[in-house]
Amino acid sequence: MALPLEDGVCDHGSAGCAPVEPQVAREKSASREAVLSGPPGRLAEVWSQLATVTDPELDQSVTEMKFISALDVDNGDRVGVQFRLPTYWCAANFAFMMADDMRVAVSSLPWVKGVSVVLDEHMYAGTINAGLAQGRSFQDTFGAEADGDIEDVRRIFLRKAFQRRQEAMIVHLRGLGFDDNALIAMTLGDLDALTLDAAGASARTRYQQRRAVAGPVWPGALALVGTDGSALTPAGLPAHMKALRSVRINAEFNGALCSGLLSARYEFDTTSPLSTPQNRLVTSP
Repeated sequence: MALPLEDGVCDHGSAGCAPVEPQVAREKSASREAVLSGPPGRLAEVWSQLATVTDPELDQSVTEMKFISALDVDNGDRVGVQFRLPTYWCAANFAFMMADDMRVAVSSLPWVKGVSVVLDEHMYAGTINAGLAQGRSFQDTFGAEADGDIEDVRRIFLRKAFQRRQEAMIVHLRGLGFDDNALIAMTLGDLDALTLDAAGASARTRYQQRRAVAGPVWPGALALVGTDGSALTPAGLPAHMKALRSVRINAEFNGALCSGLLSARYEFDTTSPLSTPQNRLVTSP
């Protein structure tokens, strides 16, 4: 269960992410929509919390990636979440991390009395599900098989998410006419004060969510810095942008690959968007 290489391609499947898996007893043609059961209002709240959980490698929401296969809220306000991944061999540390993040996100709702998160059709599903049910850490769950600290992996991919989101922010600001000198001098307070359109506001929110990866966050701190918190310079900005672009391209490739593997595995179309979850929830029986 080796931890993923920092600059390697998709670690969601081994052997080059080959979409081949053992013959297992399961029904193909699974619904691309999550199967929902429970009070619509409660389901909508849980779905919103799940949408905040990202695949650590791809920096995309587990709901956006269509990883959630079922969601249930029972009469005792206990929540059950089932999720699936692109291959039978997706990295165990990624799977565990997402499952635990789902549990934490849903548990934060004040009315939730309990949360069960279950991974389906994965080579380590039994081990992961047992560890989650017992509230154990990744290291305790896998023992000697756990190669390295899962929090080290989390930090690596939070840094990559910071880089991707920073590139999107810089590209948007350049489109508004900000030159390099203005960009590197901009503080977080300056960034927060900008009046932006919907796309810019979204880019800013996403970037602000990861800015702390690169150091302390306060209004007077530089908005755009290196991953180590160092100030950017006009001379170094082209190389910096090239590095950010490389991170984005690698993540986009892996995201497309994982989406394709998921659609092939479950025989549904992942290219068309899901119907708006909140609209589905409102009309659920």
